[in-house]
Amino acid sequence: MKKSQDSTSKQSSSKIKVKSLFLINDDFNSFDYVVDCLTAICDHETIQAEQCALLTHYKGSCEIAIGENDDLEPLREDLALYGLNVEIL
Repeated sequence: MKKSQDSTSKQSSSKIKVKSLFLINDDFNSFDYVVDCLTAICDHETIQAEQCALLTHYKGSCEIAIGENDDLEPLREDLALYGLNVEIL
């Protein structure tokens, strides 16, 4: 009986769609501006925001948040309002 309960909880938790919010590199936002946006909107620590900005600059994109679409969409909208290029995948 206990095994069926465990498998049921695993099945229901696997139905949750985890997605990622990516910051995409652009040619017009400054490094400091991107860091400020990530710390203010995504609650990143300064060092984390700096690392994300560097990765985005050199690699073209960086995962800045993970979660369900309902949690990521407000972040995407806010970052987009501030001129950052972001995408949920």
